[in-house]
Amino acid sequence: MPNQAEIFEELGIPGHVVAAAGGGGPGLTSGVNADELGNDATMEGLWAMKAMEHAEIHFNLLCAVDPKMLRLTPKDDFIYEEFRKEFPDFSIGKLEEESLKSPASKEKWRPFCQKFEKEVEDYSFATLVRLDPLEDYTESNTILVTRIQFFCIEVARNREGQNDSIRTRFKPKPRTKKTQQ
Repeated sequence: MPNQAEIFEELGIPGHVVAAAGGGGPGLTSGVNADELGNDATMEGLWAMKAMEHAEIHFNLLCAVDPKMLRLTPKDDFIYEEFRKEFPDFSIGKLEEESLKSPASKEKWRPFCQKFEKEVEDYSFATLVRLDPLEDYTESNTILVTRIQFFCIEVARNREGQNDSIRTRFKPKPRTKKTQQ
């Protein structure tokens, strides 16, 4: 999976914009005030395209591989253990947006996610997650979460059997020419 700097490079977004937006990295220089950037519809559209590409790849993997054998990161074991230690009763079945987005939930998730800043590359990167693990990625079945929240939920779904029926219910979709490289 490409990191944030590689995605910016692929999208043709200058390094100084990356640094100003808080995604700095080696060789990126600041010089643009993030507050002055505003909400750029073009940039938001490009991010949405990348998030959908990631979702498409993830779903195709679920359609093709036994989820219990699938490793999303080299740190799946650590992510799963920490997630279940901090959120032992978190339902990974049909997600309720409130469990991720309410003010109280955000207060619990924020420090948990911060623990992965040095462990998981682009841990705070915006990523789509399916609300219902029995269904495909659709507009009504997805919400935006941080990458580490996605990993916590999907690694747990893989290990706890929530993604098992995907292979029998869906087939991998051919990637569109625009997303193929």
